[in-house]
Amino acid sequence: MINVDMLEKYDLPIARYTSYPTVPYWDFSTIDEKKWKDTVIQTFQSENNEVSIYIHLPFCENLCTFCACTKRITKNHGMEDGYINAVLNEWAIYLSFLPSKPVIREIHLGGGTPTFFSPPNLLRLLNGIISSAVVAERHEFSIEVHPNFTTEEHLKQLASVGFNRISVGVQDFDPKVQHAINRHQTFEKTSEVVEWARKYNYHSVNVDLVYGLPHQTVSSVEHTISLINKINPERIAFYSYAHVPWKSKGQRHFTEADLPSARDKWQMYHTGRELLLEAGYVSIGMDHFARKDDPLFKAVTNGTLHRNFMGYTTLPGKLLIGLGASSISDSWNAFAQNEKQVEAYEEKVSQGILPLINGHLLNGEDLIIRKHILDLMCRYETTLPTSFSEPEFLDDAWRRLRNLEEDKLISISGNTVRVTPDGNQLIRNIIALIDLRFWKNQDNSNTFSKAI
Repeated sequence: MINVDMLEKYDLPIARYTSYPTVPYWDFSTIDEKKWKDTVIQTFQSENNEVSIYIHLPFCENLCTFCACTKRITKNHGMEDGYINAVLNEWAIYLSFLPSKPVIREIHLGGGTPTFFSPPNLLRLLNGIISSAVVAERHEFSIEVHPNFTTEEHLKQLASVGFNRISVGVQDFDPKVQHAINRHQTFEKTSEVVEWARKYNYHSVNVDLVYGLPHQTVSSVEHTISLINKINPERIAFYSYAHVPWKSKGQRHFTEADLPSARDKWQMYHTGRELLLEAGYVSIGMDHFARKDDPLFKAVTNGTLHRNFMGYTTLPGKLLIGLGASSISDSWNAFAQNEKQVEAYEEKVSQGILPLINGHLLNGEDLIIRKHILDLMCRYETTLPTSFSEPEFLDDAWRRLRNLEEDKLISISGNTVRVTPDGNQLIRNIIALIDLRFWKNQDNSNTFSKAI
């Protein structure tokens, strides 16, 4: 059982591990457009032409001040056409060098607020991509939605082109919290959007909740989860608020004095977790909970759970193509990130250039560590190598891991590390111990948010 006295020990700045290496430690000098194209082709062929596609739609009408995502705040919907044209042109660049027609397994529309775009414009975007490819028989097409900016027509039209999953942003229903984060949203409107999703046969509804927000309390977390249980979503993501005001200026709308202490934040998480388990959800990987009839739970039980920049997925694959400003692509052997600024992104694409601004070509050491991190995040265990290119790091890692074993966060048998139920609640801390690049850069205070 984790007690509050352990919080100071583990409440450290640690990455969220949507990739390894994590973005701050990428070396853009290792990759260029040609190398990126070559690694995409290589993985595309090894994956039988199958791809996942993430499309970043960065526009929002209002600023949610807790958000650290790349976004453009505007009420000018005239920007929709030009941006869609740019995304379709970027996709055309990929089609020009892929050796055969792609087979799409996943599409995820993220933001920003994807439903900022009108239903006809979303259809134009999606038809432009789908018409040039084959849709896999077993596919997952999903969208993130803000209920205040989502209509029934949005969900109806998306369902017509194969969308079957929806992720609904909620965070917290407490009015004081909503005022602090500038996100005023009623339970009734949220429930209505979920009803529309079920009407049009979206087989999985996810709700995003956040703990550790300004002015948030244990009581507000309890109240929010009690309302969410009435919606009965198949999945719930229960995230720790990432306070990174040096990166996201909107978070300067409130001060650290408005945030709960580490102890209060831990109590919010512990209370929320227990309520979700009591309601029939099962803890999945980091921050996620799913019902036993949801494919996410089934993926855990059969060992096929995977994680990429879109989060946890039931369709393991090694090629993710990110389209749109700031999107990140993953070819397994390399990462590539697009220009973050909308105009710069559109300009490069209009010239027929892949709009890369950052990236990293993984070396052999990176690939080894990446495998072990994915094993811990998705299967709760891994067997570490007996030798490594940097033996001192491996010796240090084992010493640190044994300290975690003393705290009953992991168990060790030979070279195999298994995460305990308590350790599942601090899995980022466990993963960090085998993150070579993290430990080579000991001052991470203004790089990552804290673990708790």
